[in-house]
Amino acid sequence: MKRRELIRELTRAGCYLLRRGRKHDIYINPRTGRKAPVPRHNEIPDSMRRMVRTQLGLK
Repeated sequence: MKRRELIRELTRAGCYLLRRGRKHDIYINPRTGRKAPVPRHNEIPDSMRRMVRTQLGLK
């Protein structure tokens, strides 16, 4: 999955960018208060996508 697609998926679910790190961006889900790092790779494996969604409390 492309990184852009994951970011689009997260923002549609209500998450937003909290801050930018050196190698990761931190996204937060305001409904749950959970945070998750999103790597800055062009391609993100499906296992990583599932992990980010779980950390943010999304289904």
